[in-house]
Amino acid sequence: MIKRLVPWPLISVFLLAMWLLLNQSVSPGHILLGAALAIALPLWTASLRPVQARLRRPGTALRLLGIVLVDSIRSNIDVARVILASRERRDNSGFIRLPLALQDPHGVATLAIILTAIPGTVCVELADDRSSITIHVLDLDDEQYWIDTIKNRYEKPLMEIFQ
Repeated sequence: MIKRLVPWPLISVFLLAMWLLLNQSVSPGHILLGAALAIALPLWTASLRPVQARLRRPGTALRLLGIVLVDSIRSNIDVARVILASRERRDNSGFIRLPLALQDPHGVATLAIILTAIPGTVCVELADDRSSITIHVLDLDDEQYWIDTIKNRYEKPLMEIFQ
């Protein structure tokens, strides 16, 4: 009964917390309205998520989170160096096409989020057949380096987690 009313309890808790934070109030009215929205929104959007995500290796997910955090810090420093460097170095950006072995839609979405969150890279386009993703790289010296790095640091762990 409760699983049908609250199919994704963590999402509901997150939505309620966000509602209260955005309204900067924990009044009974806001708690009641936020709780109603936190229950109703996941139910209304359930048909948009036909495939349920399964986290197969939580340890790998935590390790990937650590890698992404470290890479984000390093990339912030690298982006600052590029911006403060000579004009030639700033004009070294470009697009690469990354072939994907990852097929799980949740894994592909997570990869796109990671690539967008890491400074210096932006996920631009996912191919219609999900066979590749186009990425913009701020400092593109070696295309194969970026492909190997993304595949080994992000795609392989995501395949372990979702496939």
